[in-house]
Amino acid sequence: MKVLIIEDETAAAQNLQAILKQEAPHVEVLAVLESIEESLEWFSSHVQPDLLFMDIHLADGESFRIPERVEISAPIIFTTAYDQYALEAFRVNSIDYLLKPINAADLRRALEKLQRLTGADRVAYTARQKWVKSASQDTFLIHVRDKIIPLHRDRIAYCYTSNERVTACDFEGVHYPLDKTLEAMQALLPEGDFFRANRQFIVARKAVEEISVWFGSRLSLNLRVETPERIIISKARVPEFKAWLRAVNSAE
Repeated sequence: MKVLIIEDETAAAQNLQAILKQEAPHVEVLAVLESIEESLEWFSSHVQPDLLFMDIHLADGESFRIPERVEISAPIIFTTAYDQYALEAFRVNSIDYLLKPINAADLRRALEKLQRLTGADRVAYTARQKWVKSASQDTFLIHVRDKIIPLHRDRIAYCYTSNERVTACDFEGVHYPLDKTLEAMQALLPEGDFFRANRQFIVARKAVEEISVWFGSRLSLNLRVETPERIIISKARVPEFKAWLRAVNSAE
């Protein structure tokens, strides 16, 4: 069995490889990739692995973005130190979900689960992956007390998470409570129109008014509406953000 590991923490990648060698010596690790962009490049020039281990939080964003941008038919086992991502991991139909630090027993259970999949199970899994990749949502139904308010994505200026609560703010400055995680919103909003700026914010391109150079080669975004805190893009995410802006501008 040939596996691919997407993991940006060296120690975690080494630990996973060591346990794989112990529990499944027949497994061949094709590569260890550290970012979304490196992963997309790898898939563009290699055949699919038999299994994919994917850390959820990478330096250049959540790995949920990878299946949206490239065809992945291989079963996925997500790994992370944050169990809050579990629901989102299963939403994109992963085979299993492992919390770090990964131990031999959990990995063995995940591999046994994979082995139990029938041919029909794998076909259904691939079909679900294709559905998730194309899934986006035009209108969100906001439940406020005894009312249901439709919120079209074109009205969203940004989404924000704080104290495990996620809200959307429209271009008039009105805030709407969401019943989804920020990761789920990121998967549902078209990446050409929305950008995951950091762990707190997803911003709409139409909402970006100006960009300032911030300390440590970071960027600070000023939106057309007021935000609860300054939106900072880390140095590691700056190239991705600039590429997103260039793609947007060229499309227009």
